[in-house]
Amino acid sequence: MRITVDLKEVKEGLAKLDTKTREAGENAMRDIVVLITNDAIYGSPVLTGNNRRSIKFEAKGLSGSVYSTSGYGGYLETGTVRMPARPYLKPALDKNLPKFPNIMKGYMKW
Repeated sequence: MRITVDLKEVKEGLAKLDTKTREAGENAMRDIVVLITNDAIYGSPVLTGNNRRSIKFEAKGLSGSVYSTSGYGGYLETGTVRMPARPYLKPALDKNLPKFPNIMKGYMKW
């Protein structure tokens, strides 16, 4: 018995899988960053609403950022000597990050 494997087909299949996996990861990252942003906005302390309005996000490739441009969002998150912390970013991250694998699996369906 003789078995022959065409490595060209194997390499092409692996390349397609790599591309599909990367696309799924990028799409899942975008979705997760949006979910985290929405929960951060909802959880942000409100006095004037300025910090809520200043929460932005970026998702590019396999990395993403959620941040506040208010100038004091970090103080709200971590607190100061005179003000207790009122975290809103970390709870949003903790709530949504575990969803990443399932979201990515959803994009992996062929």
